[in-house]
Amino acid sequence: MVENHRWLDVLAHLTLILGVVIVAFPVYIAVVASTHEPADFVSGLIPLLPGDNAVATYASVLEGGVSSQMSVPILTMLKNSLIMAVLIAVGKIVISVLSAYAIVYFRFPFRQLAFWMIFVTLMLPVEVRIVPTFQVVADLGMLNSYAGLTIPLIASATATFLFRQVFLTIPDELMEAARIDGAGPMKFFRDILLPLSRTNIAALFVILFIYGWNQYLWPILITTDAGFYTIVAGIKRMADVVDSEPLWNYIMATAVLAMLPPVIVVIAMQRLFVKGLVETEK
Repeated sequence: MVENHRWLDVLAHLTLILGVVIVAFPVYIAVVASTHEPADFVSGLIPLLPGDNAVATYASVLEGGVSSQMSVPILTMLKNSLIMAVLIAVGKIVISVLSAYAIVYFRFPFRQLAFWMIFVTLMLPVEVRIVPTFQVVADLGMLNSYAGLTIPLIASATATFLFRQVFLTIPDELMEAARIDGAGPMKFFRDILLPLSRTNIAALFVILFIYGWNQYLWPILITTDAGFYTIVAGIKRMADVVDSEPLWNYIMATAVLAMLPPVIVVIAMQRLFVKGLVETEK
């Protein structure tokens, strides 16, 4: 039982405030840096107070007016990242929920072996298998395409495991009742399992969307056509300049804009996200 002491409340609030400051300070620096002139960073010191160049900086970034360091309009890169993140999140959820459904509710030879083979792939992230994966994608002609950006990343052992655990908590009586009512396997899946898994799907969508949005190595590797650059890779390309100083105000403005879609998704789905993470009973 937790004692109700005032000093414990104060300590808890101070700890939370310190955590927020640690997490939010880099974001604050990025916002502040995006409001200054490029010359303000030549000395190597980062200003801590906002400047008066915010409107001009963001207008130039959104209009694609930073041609020396941004070969692709930022809206194009944001669109590519959005498409990639949505396709990865939806693809992972669809494949994982169907895989978990087959493993839990169907009886076939080597069912548990199939599950553990899926689970073992957690030890083989894309960085480990990146060379053969790139070779397969190149041989299939999927370089510089949304299919190449997403298909190698849509399998998810973690999501399959989570959906399997969710389905194992659903009483067998529901399946028996559905069978008595004449519901087939897909009707049971569509009308009973999916509605009961709605909060878990929402929580996973948020996590997987951010995972897809933050992809860096794979898009850098397979995109040579500027029309398929993603925003995270675009920020890296903006910082890699030769014979000149990086325009840090534009880079930071792009980073701030890149943070907005994940933040919007988290805020919009916050209730379902939290409920999906803490819900244990159906």
